[in-house]
Amino acid sequence: MNTRDATLVRIHVPVAAETLVAMLNGIGAAAERDPVLAPILAVIREDNPLGDFGLYKGVFELSPGWEGFQPGPDAQPTLGEAGCMTLSPTVIVSVHAPCPPEDPAFAAALERIMAIHPWEVPVMEISSVRLAVR
Repeated sequence: MNTRDATLVRIHVPVAAETLVAMLNGIGAAAERDPVLAPILAVIREDNPLGDFGLYKGVFELSPGWEGFQPGPDAQPTLGEAGCMTLSPTVIVSVHAPCPPEDPAFAAALERIMAIHPWEVPVMEISSVRLAVR
């Protein structure tokens, strides 16, 4: 089996409750109308390494669900309040890139996403992976 190195980014994105409900009911196009998720997906579709599979560009996966958290006393959360457990409608966007995290175009794309993200502490996981290829 052939493999190649890639970088995986998993971005936890808060979405409107209506977006999550629509997506859970099989209406994936709701992602394109969400005020936070849609601009992040637009960055992935730009000319950068995110979602670049050679023959395919802008490739991503969406996982709808909820994220739980409890803001600390000094937090300024976009949802919930300090000291109270909160559940946020969330979509995890997984996207691969054919380059290391140090690649300037990769880093610039993630900076654009970070600027869009509304959370005080955005959750963006970056890891090295091996992908099977034909």
